[in-house]
Amino acid sequence: MTAAAVATAPSSPDVGPRLRALREHTGLSLRELAARTGVSAAMLSQVERGDTSPTLAVAARIAAGLDLTLSQLLRLDEGEAVAVVGRAERRSGGPDGHGHRYEIVTPPGPGQRAEVSVHALAPGAATGGPADPPMHEPGSRETALVTEGRVQLLIDDAAYELAEGDAVTFDADLPHQFENPSADADARFLAVVSAGLRRS
Repeated sequence: MTAAAVATAPSSPDVGPRLRALREHTGLSLRELAARTGVSAAMLSQVERGDTSPTLAVAARIAAGLDLTLSQLLRLDEGEAVAVVGRAERRSGGPDGHGHRYEIVTPPGPGQRAEVSVHALAPGAATGGPADPPMHEPGSRETALVTEGRVQLLIDDAAYELAEGDAVTFDADLPHQFENPSADADARFLAVVSAGLRRS
């Protein structure tokens, strides 16, 4: 047996919790991930609990089962635990013509459990346009904070009026829409969407 065959993945105290978070984020059970990777559910469970460290070959199979590279799984391509997103680096959407513009201020990356975005609504405009992000995944929760103007949240056959400084938290996997009821003033709000936190 060669040294490469028994080499273990670089030691990291967060490999187990990271693997579990990534697996749960994709909605896979241990058995389902085992079927996709060829790594036994028992071994996956041991790795998640931190009882064992996978070999590089096993880690590569796990990464492939999660549609990640080995570097992404082990965070070998992340230089620091802190990621700064400059204003010019924000991912943006909502082209002119629909009155809704947004920027995502959290960095892209696998296993993200929350996304923070800032939104601007022109007078009379609403979210939910053709260029807007898709409906959030099942189990998501969203908190929105109005930073300028007034915003109306339409959700579950109800309307909620929000003034500057007001915040609202709701099940983000329900159909919903934010509107700017003003005829002459812009509205802005900040939204935080967290995965898998829906109330029971």
